[in-house]
Amino acid sequence: MTKAALGVRSWLGHIDNLAAGIGPRGSTTEAERRAAEYSACVLQDLGLRPEFEGFLSARSIYQPQMIAAGLMLLSFAVYPLLGRGGAIAAAGLAWLALISDLLELSFRSNLLRWLLPKAPSQNVVAVVPPAAEHQQDLVLIGHLDSHRSPLIFSSAGWVAAYKAFTTVAFVAFLAQAGLYTLGIFWPAPWIWPATLVSALCALLLIAMCLQADSTPFSAGANDNATGAGLVLTLAERLRQDPLRNTRVWLLCSGCEEVQHYGAIDFFRRHLTELRSPRTIAFEMLGCAGPAWLVREGIVVPFHADAGLLALAERLAKERPELEAYPGRINGGNTEMADALRLGIPAITLMGLTRQGGAPFWHQPEDTVEVIDAQVLGRAYEFTWAYLRALDSQGA
Repeated sequence: MTKAALGVRSWLGHIDNLAAGIGPRGSTTEAERRAAEYSACVLQDLGLRPEFEGFLSARSIYQPQMIAAGLMLLSFAVYPLLGRGGAIAAAGLAWLALISDLLELSFRSNLLRWLLPKAPSQNVVAVVPPAAEHQQDLVLIGHLDSHRSPLIFSSAGWVAAYKAFTTVAFVAFLAQAGLYTLGIFWPAPWIWPATLVSALCALLLIAMCLQADSTPFSAGANDNATGAGLVLTLAERLRQDPLRNTRVWLLCSGCEEVQHYGAIDFFRRHLTELRSPRTIAFEMLGCAGPAWLVREGIVVPFHADAGLLALAERLAKERPELEAYPGRINGGNTEMADALRLGIPAITLMGLTRQGGAPFWHQPEDTVEVIDAQVLGRAYEFTWAYLRALDSQGA
């Protein structure tokens, strides 16, 4: 049996243990912790020295949006009161909500993060040294937690409608903030009625978020037992065939699904230790692809590093049998954003379809039965070739 075939068999085993053996792994839950313990055991059995790194995280990705929408509603209610004072207060609340939401979507500290209730979570981190001189670092990330299964992700149509609605809501909230600022200096009577659309958007957003937070967690086989499982599978291969000049950091992260608290904590702890670092995030690699992300983001865009994109394009041409191609996501983020935000070159390898679809994304059907071993095989070989090529670039 080839090393690639052995790798896929090992990868399937990790996916099964995470998604079926442990099951749904909501952020900050006991199941997420069991997934971290499983990952640490695997890495320890390989002779590595995994570390648990604890942090506090939000428990829901929807709560910040509910707070922001609530502030917009409060702004709407305050504007017609107290004359110019009401306009000042309403404009302040609207801008506070809008700016905080943009910072949240950029993974930066803001009012919404300060107000959220927190709970403990953890990363599992291990390091594989290079076979020769240490010239550069490579961070491989796959998150352990799984998302809820809300109505807005139940079909491609619902996802498209949700993306369209969030765009409309953002524009409406921006208009509300702008109009209320105008109202401080020019209190035209039509300003408040004109923002009724924004208030309705805020109410609908709150209803969507409440529905989402009431749903069960997905088993998360594709999203993202495949990503965390690949990190563990590559750990085994790297113990046998270490890269020559690249030290590899293996990160099985917690709380990606609630705005990347785990990846943020990792880079906060280790940024100064990294030498000429690059980052690869792994997402949803079990049903389609492999693809590499050119762009991602929710309102705030993140673009993969140009050099890493060029390498992916070159390998795709050299290995056409692996059927790799570029992709992009709108209305979502991966952990490459956390590296890019700090100036670290990063890219995500993700199982998008050629049409840009993300199979079983945040759906109850995301179980081990949907995983395609042939897709895993192509993703494994492309990833290993990519790692070797990166190592050669640093030599």
